[in-house]
Amino acid sequence: MADFLDSIKGFGVTFRQMFNKVDTVEYPEVKRPTAPRFHGRHQLNRWPDGLEKCIGCELCAWACPADAIYVEGANNTEEERYSPGERYGRVYQINYLRCILCGLCVEACPTRALTMTNEYELADDSRESLIWTKEQLVAPLQAGMEAPPHPMRLGDTEEEYYALGAVLAARQQADSAHSSSGEGSRGGAQ
Repeated sequence: MADFLDSIKGFGVTFRQMFNKVDTVEYPEVKRPTAPRFHGRHQLNRWPDGLEKCIGCELCAWACPADAIYVEGANNTEEERYSPGERYGRVYQINYLRCILCGLCVEACPTRALTMTNEYELADDSRESLIWTKEQLVAPLQAGMEAPPHPMRLGDTEEEYYALGAVLAARQQADSAHSSSGEGSRGGAQ
């Protein structure tokens, strides 16, 4: 008799869930915001002057458990400088057919060149279009940035460059936060 009651208790959870309202999302028309730390599409970042942060070290490719990243590094020259270091990522590809969006590549990156955005719409019906190249992954140029190749603008040495780049990025972020909060206060006063 006790075995019979145990099976009834087990089905109790099922019966309770049957009468709960189903949370339906009408996906393409209504998109829910993702969590702030959601692992979505990758992005290769730039310094405030427009140079790329990627130094072609290939650590992201080594850290990838799915072998989805391919990087070829090349040397910078004084005539053609793409990053502040000795090298830059000449070829950068991520195969989203293999990528499991785990974020280990982001953790391995020593210059914070690679980050993950909140974009999750990566599906396609073509295999070739799911292999993203450097041109698709690199962040767009913002106001005040110059398209590489160009000389380093934030310092003469790599150490100065990285220190000044971090200070300028923090200053730009503070200015944008200050200007957006100022617009909100002006909009509320009207």
